Amino acid sequence: MIDLEGISAQALSDTIGAIYDCALDPQLWPETCRKIADLCESTGGGICVHDMRHVQNDQLFVFGYQQEFLEKLGSQYAQSPMAAADIVASVGDVNILSTDRHELLESRFYRDVLAPFGLMDMIWFPALRTGGRMASLHASRKDKAPHYQQLEIGLFKLLSPHVRRALTISDALDIRTLRSEMLEKTLDVLAAGVFLTARDGRVVYMNAAAERQVRTGTSIRILNNRLDPVDPAARAALSKAIERSAVDDDDRDAGERSLAIPDENGAGYIATLLPVQRGQRADIVAPFAASVAIFMQDPLEAPLMPGEAFARLHKLTGAELRVLLALAQGLGAREAADMLGISEPTVRTHLQHMFAKTHTLRQADLLRLLQTSTPAVRAL
Repeated sequence: MIDLEGISAQALSDTIGAIYDCALDPQLWPETCRKIADLCESTGGGICVHDMRHVQNDQLFVFGYQQEFLEKLGSQYAQSPMAAADIVASVGDVNILSTDRHELLESRFYRDVLAPFGLMDMIWFPALRTGGRMASLHASRKDKAPHYQQLEIGLFKLLSPHVRRALTISDALDIRTLRSEMLEKTLDVLAAGVFLTARDGRVVYMNAAAERQVRTGTSIRILNNRLDPVDPAARAALSKAIERSAVDDDDRDAGERSLAIPDENGAGYIATLLPVQRGQRADIVAPFAASVAIFMQDPLEAPLMPGEAFARLHKLTGAELRVLLALAQGLGAREAADMLGISEPTVRTHLQHMFAKTHTLRQADLLRLLQTSTPAVRAL
């Protein structure tokens, strides 16, 4: 049984309640860390996150320290007794710097980092370890205060499981929420519609542009929480493409993942599918549990439009597309005719047909429609 003589049951109960409040609102941690520090008569404390892969030490919710000390601790953390102890410690193990007081006082870390700021001792425990990150809760005493004893170690042992549970909850909820909010802000400035779908095709996220495309409803709608192109052929093709992308994560050319999503008036969108369920892409969209990202762009805004998808969208024939791609290389009508082995009048006939299908009047307008390179980010 842990002996906590001198600490009231009410104070313990209030502190544990405050710890669990932090699980749902991490901004309460500074106040709660102060409560914990007061219970063990400490002058400073907080939570720090160690990035063991990049040897970084970020102080969160800390109080009672000079900024110069925090910077020095961060720069020398890898050589500190805390770092060495945490390598072998289990989550929840309570440690104090003064376990071997003589060794501590003789250490360079004490002379260079602690002593200049009057710090005498620190008590801490690793509270969360995920991948290369570890979060620890700590408190410290300074000047002539006595070193930590069994009373303080017992208090930290009692609070440890509650802090661990609270940090685990907030790491799963708050950090994911923060990441998803940052991602949403990034995606919302894109001119392209971005739809994130699960493996079964359910839409789990739409950015602002995608919502506008759905509200317009001329090319794409949402039906039963799934993307529903107005054009039946496009509907079948998109469904098949999502299914294939969800299980096939190779890096094929974007043109092979592009689909035409036409409307009834000869316009519409180009959809480009990107698998996101593996590697770094999966980490980025993890808050949304998505398998496929679909970028829906109007041809007037889409940079480097895949020729095949452009042709399907505007119902160009293969011969017309070949003429268009030849002209897109900067060739004139005569040069394009020579390259394709057709007559110049045939090239001009194909051009007239493409003008009618794309609602353009001149060759320059047609090429601009194909090769428009407006930025993918909308003006703010």
